[in-house]
Amino acid sequence: MNKHGRDIARNAAVVAGATLVSRVLGFVRDMIVAFALGAGVFADAFFVAFRIPNLLRRLFGEGSLTMAFIPVYSRVREEEGEEAAQAMARSAMIWLAVILGGITLAAQVLAWPLTMAIAPGFLRNPELFATTVDLVRICFPYVILICGVALCMGVLNADNHFLAPALSPSVLNVALIGSALFGYRFGYNVAYSMAWGVLLGGVGQWLLQQPYLRRSGFSWRGPWSWRNKGVARMGLLMLPTLFGAAVYQVNILLGTLLASFLPVGSVSYLYYADRLVQFPLGVFGLAISTAALPSLARLAAKGEMEEYDGAMALSLGLTLFISLPAAAGLIGLAGPIVSLLFERGEFSPQAVTATAHALVAYAVGLPFIALARPLVAGFYALEDTRTPVRIAVVCLAANVLLGVLLMVPMAHVGLALAVSLSSLLNFALLHISLARKRKATLVPLAASLKTLALSLGVGLGAYLSASWGLWWLALMPVWVAAYLFLALVLDMAEARLFMDMVRSRVRRGRKRGKA
Repeated sequence: MNKHGRDIARNAAVVAGATLVSRVLGFVRDMIVAFALGAGVFADAFFVAFRIPNLLRRLFGEGSLTMAFIPVYSRVREEEGEEAAQAMARSAMIWLAVILGGITLAAQVLAWPLTMAIAPGFLRNPELFATTVDLVRICFPYVILICGVALCMGVLNADNHFLAPALSPSVLNVALIGSALFGYRFGYNVAYSMAWGVLLGGVGQWLLQQPYLRRSGFSWRGPWSWRNKGVARMGLLMLPTLFGAAVYQVNILLGTLLASFLPVGSVSYLYYADRLVQFPLGVFGLAISTAALPSLARLAAKGEMEEYDGAMALSLGLTLFISLPAAAGLIGLAGPIVSLLFERGEFSPQAVTATAHALVAYAVGLPFIALARPLVAGFYALEDTRTPVRIAVVCLAANVLLGVLLMVPMAHVGLALAVSLSSLLNFALLHISLARKRKATLVPLAASLKTLALSLGVGLGAYLSASWGLWWLALMPVWVAAYLFLALVLDMAEARLFMDMVRSRVRRGRKRGKA
């Protein structure tokens, strides 16, 4: 394995470890929300209201700002020095606060039409619609806080620090857990209590980043300018990435819009199922693409294209090696997993069945969603931001068309399946385009077939164990161990890379324990 592969594995291990903590807390949060809210009126209202600031977070924050900020910040620092780079970051933060502050004020005034645009089906239920409008007004300012956190993430990642940004979602989860329990314990409306918890979590996420920024030598005090050249350059790079992120988020919003016309609870079924799929995506899929982008960008900038191709192949191979068995396991154990995590309080057996069906449909597309992320990072590293956007537009149209066609016979499950099918199309187009651009084989067929065969074994074993009571839970580590053992026996490079990730994470944990 080359140095770049080891760097990607080491940094991915940091992100994956911190994200694992966040995802576990996220499941605790969802269990508490399922217990306190179930899948009814107030749950649907909160999920829709919280989705709006999340949309802007991904548009202005992780979706485009960070992608555009890191290369410009790094280049300014290298060419003009540390002070110029910090001045550029301060200037970017001022612009961000002004733009998002204006959007937030507009949202307070236009909350009613904004809610109607994202969930028009809620108009049939006046109580549901009015509650959603109120929650939109409370939740929306979160976008200012979380996009500021995203800019902090860009500064820290450029300094090769990944831990604090990856831990940031844990703070939000703790705030939401605490606010939900507070509301339930003292008899307040849990949806409103959690909406205020969103803002509290945003403040906590911002504060978490500050000690690490100071430790790296960064300070928010100092010169800045409305006309900073670095910010202008970043803005130009953001335009295509912003549009690409917008296409992806519109995809999600259209899914919510279509689900609002289905029976009450459909939005919540899709939400809980999506949360389960996002666990492996967040812990490993996002970790690998986050860690790969800086390495790919450096290699492309230096013109070391053979190393670039090798790093990309390793990233894709590792992503497939992790995501494919995860998808198989989720499909095989969909019912038991949903029941174990959510079947209590207001979350009925009918809700378990409906959510499990959505989970199976989402899990089909999990590997393709995961594989698309390093491919997009590869295009950005080559400073090609247009190709992913064009492909995203095509896949948006495909998702809408498939969603409309499938929701009639399959209800909310059809919407989840439409996402998976459009994700398959997205991966295929991205892979074909980048492979042609580089004239290289990015995903070796032999390794992919081995991964597929082993994953089918994991899925079959999981499915058979689903009827053995809680033995399915005890056997999960067995399937993982068997998968890794057989992969190592087959001498798969992806298995060795994954073990390097694990060893790197363990070594860091031991060092912290000794300290």
